[in-house]
Amino acid sequence: MDRMPAAPATRKAFATLSVEHASTVSRVAAELRRAVFEGELESGTPLREIALAESLGVSRPTVREALTVLVAEGLATREPNRGVSVATPRAESVRDVCRARWVLEGAGVQAWTTADVVRRQRVRDTLESYTAAVRGGEASYEELNERHLSFHVSLVELTGSPRLVQMAEALMDELKLALAQVDRIKRNAHDEAESHEGLVELLEAERIEGPDGAYEFLRKHIDDAEVEIIEALDLE
Repeated sequence: MDRMPAAPATRKAFATLSVEHASTVSRVAAELRRAVFEGELESGTPLREIALAESLGVSRPTVREALTVLVAEGLATREPNRGVSVATPRAESVRDVCRARWVLEGAGVQAWTTADVVRRQRVRDTLESYTAAVRGGEASYEELNERHLSFHVSLVELTGSPRLVQMAEALMDELKLALAQVDRIKRNAHDEAESHEGLVELLEAERIEGPDGAYEFLRKHIDDAEVEIIEALDLE
């Protein structure tokens, strides 16, 4: 005899259980993410399910799902027969990402004069959010990193192309661990904030082209970031 479909009340109870489980996975992922950004878990550190489950007081399946989240975010890597470990940035990957950033963000800078008011304001807002976090002195490395990269994505948004923005977001996901590590090692967030303010000042003045324009300023900024990441993390 076929079983009757579950009553609405039963389905609601199951949904609640699912949400609770998802919440636990999210909390574990958030704690691991924090530890990675704060340097408690360094690049290459193995993320063992049993040890993490015991330390965090959760089940191994919960840890496994949380690790899958970190792998998807580019903060961890999974290798056959070796398990999951904190991701290690590679020099060639950093160079390639920076080349791609230059193409995308450069297109955004060149689009400043024709971009609409909303997109221009988005650049100002993300800059203000980042500089406020830097100068407030209380933001975590993870929060600084997110605000920093949001500013760079906002430059690409000036193009008005959702596809280019999606590409930029994917690039930032690849770069965020390396940038966070450099921020932590060099503690140079104030210098970064001032550099970003300098770029926006050039945009506001509509000084885009030429050796002293925003386009060249951005190129040098990204070139310097590439060198800084590779040297600070000893990736050569």
